Amino acid sequence: MRRIALKGLLARRVRTFLTGLSIVLGVAMVSGTYVLTDTIEHAFDSIFSGSYKNTSVVISGKQVVKQSASGNATIPTSLLPRVRRNPDVLEAAGAIFSLDGKSDSAKLIDHKGRSIGTGGAPNFAFGFDGRDARFNPLKLTTGAWAAGPDQVVIDKGTADNKHYRVGDRIGVSAQGPTQTFKVTGIARFGNVDSLGGATIAVFDLATAQALLHKNGQLDSIFVAGKGGVPPSRLVSEIQPLLPATAQIKTADQQAAANSKDTKDATRFIQYFLLAFAAIALFVGSFVIYNTLSITVAQRAREFATLRTLGATRRQVMRSVLIEGFVVGLVASVTGLFLGLALAKGLNAVFNSLGLSLPQSGLVFKQRTVIVSLLLGTSITVLSSIAPALRATRVPPIAAVREGAVVAPSRVGRRGPIVGAIAIVIAVAVLGYATFGGLRTGSAMALIGLGLLLALVAIALNAAALVRPLARAIGLPGRRYGGAAGRLASENTMRNPARTASTAAALMIGLALVTLVATLGNALRTSDRNAIKGQVSADYVVTSKNGFDQFAASAGSAAARAPGVRLATSVREDSARAFGRDQRVNGIEPDFPRFFHFHWNAGSDAVVTQLGADGAILEKDYAKKHHLGLGSRFNITTPTGKQLTLRVAGIQSPRTIEKLDPLVTQLVISQAAFDRGFSRPKNALTFIQTGGESTSTTAALKGTLAKFPDARVYTHAAWIDKRGSGLDILLNLLYVLLALSVVVSLFGMVNTLVLSVFERTREVGMLRAVGMTRRQVRRMVRHESVITALIGAGLGLPLGVAVAALSTHVLSKDGVSFALPVGSLVAFTIVAIVAGVLAAIFPARRAARLNVLESLAYE
Repeated sequence: MRRIALKGLLARRVRTFLTGLSIVLGVAMVSGTYVLTDTIEHAFDSIFSGSYKNTSVVISGKQVVKQSASGNATIPTSLLPRVRRNPDVLEAAGAIFSLDGKSDSAKLIDHKGRSIGTGGAPNFAFGFDGRDARFNPLKLTTGAWAAGPDQVVIDKGTADNKHYRVGDRIGVSAQGPTQTFKVTGIARFGNVDSLGGATIAVFDLATAQALLHKNGQLDSIFVAGKGGVPPSRLVSEIQPLLPATAQIKTADQQAAANSKDTKDATRFIQYFLLAFAAIALFVGSFVIYNTLSITVAQRAREFATLRTLGATRRQVMRSVLIEGFVVGLVASVTGLFLGLALAKGLNAVFNSLGLSLPQSGLVFKQRTVIVSLLLGTSITVLSSIAPALRATRVPPIAAVREGAVVAPSRVGRRGPIVGAIAIVIAVAVLGYATFGGLRTGSAMALIGLGLLLALVAIALNAAALVRPLARAIGLPGRRYGGAAGRLASENTMRNPARTASTAAALMIGLALVTLVATLGNALRTSDRNAIKGQVSADYVVTSKNGFDQFAASAGSAAARAPGVRLATSVREDSARAFGRDQRVNGIEPDFPRFFHFHWNAGSDAVVTQLGADGAILEKDYAKKHHLGLGSRFNITTPTGKQLTLRVAGIQSPRTIEKLDPLVTQLVISQAAFDRGFSRPKNALTFIQTGGESTSTTAALKGTLAKFPDARVYTHAAWIDKRGSGLDILLNLLYVLLALSVVVSLFGMVNTLVLSVFERTREVGMLRAVGMTRRQVRRMVRHESVITALIGAGLGLPLGVAVAALSTHVLSKDGVSFALPVGSLVAFTIVAIVAGVLAAIFPARRAARLNVLESLAYE
């Protein structure tokens, strides 16, 4: 039976190839994800391990607050000579060296005034003593280290991409306007030329301190011990010298800590991509099941003949499972190695979306091989079980019976009952998630489970929906498509279970795409509505991406631009409050002239009376921490400084404003903010000019030209920019979900090819009575388009319905439902195009069938 199964696969090469193609794509996604993320992790590991190879221990500032705009705490320069005096210390050097990519950030500016680097990638700025390169993790490839206030060393990736050489001038923008520096050297970080789309600028220590507003401060002190002195001993000796905001680790511990932070980020990317691989494999399982079900039905007489020759039910089942195993294994191996190419493609997708990631040589781990092969093969075998069971029910007498078919099983006969139960369960889960009063996170997770159950439930019940859908969708074809259109419509209704299974694969992809589009449109529309009523300003200055902070000096410069009557800036950073990280805003007294507070306790006059310790709290935040007017509480800034604040006012944004509040739950005066937070940055700057004008816009843009991280927008343009913040994520989701649509497309091709095989005699008879080749092709195309539109007719409403339930859950956060009509029309067109594309090969094959051979085909 094993030989029969293998010979059967070889005899049906086209069918075997098309059957395995869906698994190839899903496994390739899994393999490509692992290869991509493993490669990124390896690149970072090599960077970090090389960064401290000449170091015994590293002293650095503690991370008091995560994701702070001003970075970690710093170390006073006065600590360095005390460390050097330790008798076990061979050498020690201070540096401006932080890998958080936000606080120690300096953008490189080309000769056209444009920022160099990929949007979203960090712009590192380091400061080292060029006279001693022992502790410097970067290695010069040409030139010399910076040794003056107008000198800089840049990374090799930037130099190669932008054609910079030693001696060229390049702009640098950090905490202030752009300054020009001379490139004295080009270096690589460890053994890589670049860190993805990131840029690196290396200055001498004094220049970096001045540029980044860290005079008298260090990020790190690198220490090398004398021969024979273990790092642990140095740690214990130096620890008593450290201030409360500093920490000391061995070089290995520091490298591991740096690596952990990046691995946490790559793990998110990994799980994110694997989720879409799972969707593709889920769709692929439908394709495999459908294909094997059709081939089992077509081979009823073959199985009956084997039973007549003595094969047992177990042997017949084993032969079908062997076919599934071989197809799954070969497809998994193919997908495994195709994943290498897909890893490059995924990286290109991230690059195109401004999310560049560092890379070294491709990493192909044993885990990737095991998971890919096991996953692809097991899914194929599991999808083969039901068709294999059907094959065992073919009676031997069917071998001599014309048109023998496989009898339905008891489970098959009870399909409507099972389908009804599945729908009830799916509706119950979705209903409880939406109206059960759960927390937002729990409700959304349960809606995800409900969506999965709904997809399965609709797939089980799709056969009952096919006839009415096919009749409605096929109406234009029957009326205007002639005989080919009428036959195509009848063919889709002839075997509704098969049509339903084929359409279900496309339904899944379109349902998910529709869900993303509808939910994204709701968030985007709600975001625009949320910020429209909060601000009254003619112009708004914000960061390049609309959400990060920008240099405070840019806001000050904009306030002095010609035509500006009044301007106010909103500072933003994070602090530690009540055991958690909390965003904090710093505002000026005239802020209420631009922003509308909804007061629960207090009035706009509170803003002018905040002083050094006044705070405005959001109502829910105050209630959560049992604070009222006059209550006092403490916060800790990123530098470790503790501020004692007094509740001076309580405000409560409207529900619609909760989606995108422009001020945080904790607001203090800008003067208090600047005293408590080192290196303060702006989140927004609002400007009144008496109305928008071309000359004022030009003046503001000209003033901000030297601040590449700041952008000025008119009020309306800013609302559009803020509302489009989801576009990058949505585009990424569309690209990844497209894989499931492609898998379903191959499933349609597979079904149509098998359908042509099954109807060979029928096609031959149609040709014999006068149907032309063109009509045959048109018939197959019509059938494919009807099937695709059935998938759209099932998937689009499901996606919209689940999105509506999701927005109901999110309504307490200001999200309201908004139907993306244009997107739904586009998805319908995509379904039609998918149907046409899927029919190309089957239609050509059907049209080329020889009439006489077709009439004699069994």
